[in-house]
Amino acid sequence: MTDAATLLDFDTLKGRIEAIFARAGLAPLHAAALARVIAAGERDGAKSHGLYRIEGCLRTLAAGKVSPDAVPELLDDGSAVIRVLAGGAFSPAAFELGAPLLAERARAQGLAALVINDCVHFSALWPEVEALAAEGLAALALCPSYATVAPAGGTRPLLGTNPFAFAWPRPGGTPYVFDFATSVAARGEIELHRRAGRPLPAGWAIDAQGAATTDPAEALAGAMLPFGGHKGSAISTMVELLAGAMIGDLTSRGALDALGTTTLAPRHGELILAFSPERFAADRPGDPFAAAETLFEAILGQGARLPSQRRFGARETSLRQGIALSAEETALLGRLEAEGA
Repeated sequence: MTDAATLLDFDTLKGRIEAIFARAGLAPLHAAALARVIAAGERDGAKSHGLYRIEGCLRTLAAGKVSPDAVPELLDDGSAVIRVLAGGAFSPAAFELGAPLLAERARAQGLAALVINDCVHFSALWPEVEALAAEGLAALALCPSYATVAPAGGTRPLLGTNPFAFAWPRPGGTPYVFDFATSVAARGEIELHRRAGRPLPAGWAIDAQGAATTDPAEALAGAMLPFGGHKGSAISTMVELLAGAMIGDLTSRGALDALGTTTLAPRHGELILAFSPERFAADRPGDPFAAAETLFEAILGQGARLPSQRRFGARETSLRQGIALSAEETALLGRLEAEGA
């Protein structure tokens, strides 16, 4: 930490972000929900989903590509599939509406799904699966994006970054959580490299002609690559099918065609699955949570770390000392408060 760093508590940062969105015309429901997930990104040291995201949200709002005040509508037919129609608004408020019923239904039936349709998604998925883990449920969330990733062996954008996240509850401790894009890196990481003037690692991207590049600007004009070659490409395609085609919403190609640009947040759908470990393990010997702890201890015992340990460490530090903003981030926040995007 440098002398130029500014320390803010979570509620103060959330309030300042919320005020920026309210001034830009977002209804209180959406301003508050967006502020919570962006402040959480900064709190956890996840800079690619922190303050950096505000400008993109404001650009999307100014371009008329997101509803500032649509009230999400929950549809429930009593089955294991719950649906929320976001009405073209940002996704966090839609998730917050559907999550309590999703948790209730998963505990009752063992497995339940929340479908969010017609939402504008810009944020990480870990806040969503962590919220369900806090209810004692395992959770899986996935969504397409817009076409910025070439399939393995391809030369042009077709797939999205297509993130998916998983959480397993750990009674008395932080959950086991992973959240990552099926591209080699999140698009936000490419943009952060561009802003910092740093080259990309080899193997992250291709340029508009399909040739390998380490130039972030050329990568943004070309395509990112899936992680793990054909394996990541197949998983990314699975996300397109489950969280696009299956739920009656747009795939990444359709989302880009509808939006016409990669400078704004895309509109598509999201799928969240919740599982009750107790229901799945019913009438079987042993405790699923104890079995999970045995596995985690074995991983740690080899000197490995669990995913999100670094993020949870950053969270602990932020809650104890305050969320640290660099001089540049502090200036950005001040400018957005004064001027908007």
